[in-house]
Amino acid sequence: MHRSTDNPTSAFSEQSHDGAESHFLPAVPLPRRLPARPIPIADMANFFGVTHRTLHFYEEKRLLKPIRTGAMRVYPPGQVQLMALINLCRETGMPIVQIQELLLELEQAASQDECDRMFHKAMLDRRKELLADESLLRRQLQQINEILEQGSDGGTENNDNRQPRTPFLSEIEFECLKLMAEGYTPMRIATALRRPMDDIMATEADIIRKFGSSNRFQAVAKAVLLGLIGD
Repeated sequence: MHRSTDNPTSAFSEQSHDGAESHFLPAVPLPRRLPARPIPIADMANFFGVTHRTLHFYEEKRLLKPIRTGAMRVYPPGQVQLMALINLCRETGMPIVQIQELLLELEQAASQDECDRMFHKAMLDRRKELLADESLLRRQLQQINEILEQGSDGGTENNDNRQPRTPFLSEIEFECLKLMAEGYTPMRIATALRRPMDDIMATEADIIRKFGSSNRFQAVAKAVLLGLIGD
């Protein structure tokens, strides 16, 4: 692939991420036509509808690296294109740390096709995370509905009169439970434990069942009360 100084990704290679020789960026939509020259921070903020503070934050996290002209920050076309990628990732709810990891991975791309494949995989992974979150939200809503339905029936009158028993957990279930307590999503647990997503979902369901709970938060709360994990 021919790369010239007119290519919006070439400015990224010149100005960002510790002076690496060349980088590719996935093609993502811009709010409007890409400026031909570096733009000051005020125009950059207006271009994407963000605040100066947001741009400063991205700079602190080493996502963006503007050029300094005296005390003024200016952003070359490659940085504008990079901001479009960051903005898109943030709109999907992707955490900053994952965006950092994605940009580091994209720096290793040897071609535009490889870069596009990396980005496509990142979006597929993010979709899996969102689907897992959606499943969790549905279970939480179901639990709330059950609580509301039982509220006027006195259905919980005799539920807590006896001491709960500590369930037996396998090693993988205990590791999964600890990560659940730390707020990890099923996708992140699968990554951390290097196991298939389906296995983690099944493991989490077994943990919830063993604690006699309706959702992961109830299971974690009971595990804390039983002293299995810290609060």
